[in-house]
Amino acid sequence: MPKQRYEEVADDLRRKIETGEYSPGSSLPSRRDLMIEYQCSDTVIGKAMMILRGLGLTETQPGVAVFVKRDRPSLPE
Repeated sequence: MPKQRYEEVADDLRRKIETGEYSPGSSLPSRRDLMIEYQCSDTVIGKAMMILRGLGLTETQPGVAVFVKRDRPSLPE
């Protein structure tokens, strides 16, 4: 079964975090910028952010930004 768009976005962002494109402590692009980059809705970005937060990769500071956690769990391949 094909992945949902939010899962594809979350997978790509996870890869960027794991490869260091978004380093620990750095902020992710704004939701608006992510919507433009991935050509998707705010809802899709929101669901992708929930996945990353659930995996322990990011933390949100409301009204500020979403940051890559400095101490992240080891994730399965």
